[in-house]
Amino acid sequence: MVVLGTKVYVTGDARDRALDGLRSLVANELGELDVEFDVGHRKDDFPTVTVDGPDATVARNLLREEFGEVVTTHEAGETYVGTLDSWDDDGFVLDVGFGQTVRIPAENLDLGQGSPEQIRKRFGLVQHMPLRFVAGDDPRLADEEVDRLYDWTRGNARVNANSVTRSEARATVNRAGHAQDIVTVERIGLLEQSIVCNPDTDAPGLLSDIGRFMPSELLAVVP
Repeated sequence: MVVLGTKVYVTGDARDRALDGLRSLVANELGELDVEFDVGHRKDDFPTVTVDGPDATVARNLLREEFGEVVTTHEAGETYVGTLDSWDDDGFVLDVGFGQTVRIPAENLDLGQGSPEQIRKRFGLVQHMPLRFVAGDDPRLADEEVDRLYDWTRGNARVNANSVTRSEARATVNRAGHAQDIVTVERIGLLEQSIVCNPDTDAPGLLSDIGRFMPSELLAVVP
């Protein structure tokens, strides 16, 4: 079984849709392999995928690569994934599953000047989005995570959202009449999406227009 490094924290029909979407994603990922799988959902909101069959080991590794995996123990110096749970003046707190959290001190975010709250908004870090970190007595964001976030501020503007699947985000943009104003919707977690704007699209304006259709936290990333 693999406990995926992305959360399903919505309830009711929204949860059912999210888990159905996850089943489709897993099926596409494992389509060429000789396995059967079952998707579950834990009390801590992390979904699970149980895999059986001759290619089970390969399948589990593919799932870990695609979604990340939360694990019970962390070795110093190794990279793991958690989801952004909360933040304060002292740093970010990541939910790493199994009832555990990891605090990334403000000085270890490596994302430039400002308070953790200011950094969170500047880089579009919506609550629950997966973030990679290096474990140890003094945890820090992983270099590859820092590079990814800085890349967001150097390219096209973005609007990041949580509590919504990729297909729902696309549909909302279309409903708001902005299909021509975006390049794509990138999946950054099962329920966290990054709407990549065209070069001439005003991200705060797009955020304002789609916000009334989307019960999500929305943050604009402006280069």
